[in-house]
Amino acid sequence: MGCMAGCSGLLGVRAGVGFPGGMVRGVGVVEDARYDGVDRRPWGKFDRTTLRVYSLLFHLIDVGAVAGVLWDRFVTPSQHRVISAGLNMPQEQVRSVVCFLAAMHDIGKLIPYFQALEPAAYVRLGEDLLADTGPVVHVPHARASMHVGLQLLGELGFAVGGNDSPAVRAAQCLGGHHGRFLQLDVDGAASAQRVEATLGGPAWQDLRRRYARLLWHLFGVDEASERLSVEAAVLITGLTMVADRVASQRRYWVPNADTPSFGAAEHHSRARRQAEEEVERLGLTRFALDRIPFTTAHPGLEEPNALQRSVMEELPRLVAERGSGIAVVTDAMGTGKSVAALEMARIFNEHCGTQGVMWLLPATAAADQAYEVLDRYVRAHQVQYAPVTLVHHHSDLNEAYTGRRLSPADATVVDGPPDDPFTDDQDDSFADDETEYGPGAAGPDRWLRGRDNALLAQYTVSTTDQAQMAVLPVRHSALRMLALSGKTVVVDEAHALDPFSQLQLLRLLQWLGALNCPVVLLSATMPASTATDLVRAYLWGAGRTGLHDASFAPGYPGWLFADAATAAVHCMPEPAQGEQRAAQRRTARIHVRPVTYRPLGPAGRTVEAGERLAVIADVLQRVFRHGGCAAVVCATVAETQDTYQYLRRIWSGPPDDLVLVHARVRGRRRQSTLGDLRHRLGPTGPRPARRVFVTTSLLDVSLDIDVDLMVSDLASVARLLQRLGRLGRFTHLWTGQGRRPVWWDGENSPTLTVLHPVNSRGATALPPGWDTVEPAVALHETARILPALEKQPLVVPDDVQALVEQVHGVTSGFAAQTTRLQQMAAAHQRRTSRQEQLSAVHLVPPPKRISSLADLHRQHLTTAQAATRPGVLPRRLLPCYRSADGTLTLDAAGLLPLPDQEHLGPRHLRSILEHSLPVPAAWVARASAPHQPPASWKQHPLLADIVLLPTDSITLESEHHFGQHWLRMDEELGLQHRKQQ
Repeated sequence: MGCMAGCSGLLGVRAGVGFPGGMVRGVGVVEDARYDGVDRRPWGKFDRTTLRVYSLLFHLIDVGAVAGVLWDRFVTPSQHRVISAGLNMPQEQVRSVVCFLAAMHDIGKLIPYFQALEPAAYVRLGEDLLADTGPVVHVPHARASMHVGLQLLGELGFAVGGNDSPAVRAAQCLGGHHGRFLQLDVDGAASAQRVEATLGGPAWQDLRRRYARLLWHLFGVDEASERLSVEAAVLITGLTMVADRVASQRRYWVPNADTPSFGAAEHHSRARRQAEEEVERLGLTRFALDRIPFTTAHPGLEEPNALQRSVMEELPRLVAERGSGIAVVTDAMGTGKSVAALEMARIFNEHCGTQGVMWLLPATAAADQAYEVLDRYVRAHQVQYAPVTLVHHHSDLNEAYTGRRLSPADATVVDGPPDDPFTDDQDDSFADDETEYGPGAAGPDRWLRGRDNALLAQYTVSTTDQAQMAVLPVRHSALRMLALSGKTVVVDEAHALDPFSQLQLLRLLQWLGALNCPVVLLSATMPASTATDLVRAYLWGAGRTGLHDASFAPGYPGWLFADAATAAVHCMPEPAQGEQRAAQRRTARIHVRPVTYRPLGPAGRTVEAGERLAVIADVLQRVFRHGGCAAVVCATVAETQDTYQYLRRIWSGPPDDLVLVHARVRGRRRQSTLGDLRHRLGPTGPRPARRVFVTTSLLDVSLDIDVDLMVSDLASVARLLQRLGRLGRFTHLWTGQGRRPVWWDGENSPTLTVLHPVNSRGATALPPGWDTVEPAVALHETARILPALEKQPLVVPDDVQALVEQVHGVTSGFAAQTTRLQQMAAAHQRRTSRQEQLSAVHLVPPPKRISSLADLHRQHLTTAQAATRPGVLPRRLLPCYRSADGTLTLDAAGLLPLPDQEHLGPRHLRSILEHSLPVPAAWVARASAPHQPPASWKQHPLLADIVLLPTDSITLESEHHFGQHWLRMDEELGLQHRKQQ
């Protein structure tokens, strides 16, 4: 379209080149690019300590240059194609447009309000600008970038129209660079009349226009795009966020502020070289993994099993022919699904233009273990520099991941306020969504560990909730989508999510399908209906419809691949399935013990025969007497604490041979205990002669360990099968090694003892609180079929899928068995519907249902408010001690006072975090003054939300009342919780 009012007297962008709308370009921008050309005095960065001022124009050029290097070295070929298709332009032209839009992100700083924020910098402006300010209207610069950008983009040829017009979406990209897409009112606040009236007079508008056209010239844009898809806009915005963070580091721009002034053209040349060095230094450059032998890539394996071999033989041809898509792998516990997923990721990356792996797991302990696997896999390729990151709210305590210092920039995505107050930007007088928050401190490791930057690493292990936030209306969701879509996404234990989280996963898969991102789903106990729903969601996002009657069940064991282009399905060949089934076949016995449930209660209470605690002790007698390794898996933390207390009472062996591990202990103790269990009970660890550990459901998806005996509270069939996978797990590896106790009977199969809580009539009677862990209907139905399972050994993997379908599948008929079960099933369905409705309230729409990009942020949630599980908004609790004089310390001896100073050192931060633990926010919602942390902690994102739980260092009394919740920290048992009824 032609130029708007006020631009007719301006010279074009490059000499002799046609200007959009028919104008002939002159030599104006060439002259503006010189040393004595366009006015460079408006500031973009200001250092209050040293009073250094950095030119806004140079900052815009810096960000555009970084975006160009990121396009070349970080953005993957698959993302190039998505953006190119979204702009309907060749990739070589798209690069220039992307760099230009990234550079334009802060054009809204060229307004009187922003420039006046720093008087020392404001007085340096030219007289023409100072005389033309007009009324100074408070408009955050992100919103101002969108408003002034609309006019400038229209003048440059972007069509201005409705919400889906390229000028409007491109302007929203500019406004969204601080994390949220804003609604754009074309005929209101963004109109030319309102912009001129509120954001500076003609002199300001003229200078903004000259900046825009100079950037157009420097980044070599030939023409405006005719369209801008939602997917492309999201990725471009995410890229702009990364480029802005890189170029906004103080260590990046402050040296430039000290150098002699250059013209724009000379600075652009210098900025490109600096951007290349910085992107390399930060670990954002993609690297290729060489093809190496299977046994080298996966140390400890002599050859691929039948399923892995089938993947390696069949999938390359399919992907080469059909392109990207979604794969599902189902197999028994401990049979090498992770290796199959890594091989699938290698194949997808080779043929689909993705680079790297995003490995998602449902629990932090599982993510910790997967991190070690992925890190070992990458290192096996002997890459010179290959950062592998771990992203979850306990990653700062994982010594395998990092032993380095912590800073405010090291806050994870979930922990602490997401709106980081440690910033270089100055327009921070606003406390709303558009407040400025810059990047963290520099350093190749710290930068990639800081905040959500860690998701950008080429190889990343993360808890699933971090990825789910890409489809929630939280700040920087576009950056998360950029980080996810450039890799092969592996969703491990895809069955383990509740309906609330499952709906979010379905929406995430729709987006990944739309972005042509390959996905691998892994599960040992996934119902066919769940697999079908997940695959169908991905294919719907990729534009495939009419799949309501299609089934996407891969068989068990087996794998399935459905391509995004046609939705055609290829399954693992039956001969290979049979070979895998035969090779992995083993038997296990389930022994059911009816028990009466009674809490341990006061010390000294006699536990009677038939009680749950007495039966557990009875089953463990062989371990007590003759050694071996056993696990006791309890339904809740309260049962875990009771069980450990009782076993400790009757324990006669070394204290270290009885271990308690659950989520409500101090972070360092939990990490240390889990690490020791993985080491000693793993496939090659120094197996102890005797070890009994009492734990919770974290065993289901977290630990690659082997035990000789297992006792479990009643759980659903899916969970029991997961637990069964740790029973005699490495028998096939240990033939003839003498690692089993003397009582081990390999011929009669290892035994899982299931404790069935019953009432006086022998009917299932769930203790209070158990139905909050799993649906009561699933527990009752599992209890109903257990007697049949007890009659003969369970064959794995042959019997697994049928059992899962019987209890968890949509075709299961258990609800018709009794009136009571029908009522439970109906209640479960109502609860599921409520969870799905609550989850759907906060979900962003799928790409094809978005008109305005502001639809992605209709709600203003922070990462601390965005629930990825129902009712779970964790807070950190810090148990501490109060001395007689009121001093708070981290230890009972009073040697470690709580640090209370403006700048906390890394040693202090780590010490605080190691002593803390997560609890549901509802438990501490009514915290009073004695529970408030020191005021200095409120400025640190890792500490701002901490609640203190002080214990009297003399009496050691520590029970605290938070409304209906009572909390007490026991040094041995961990946090004890009870709720007043």
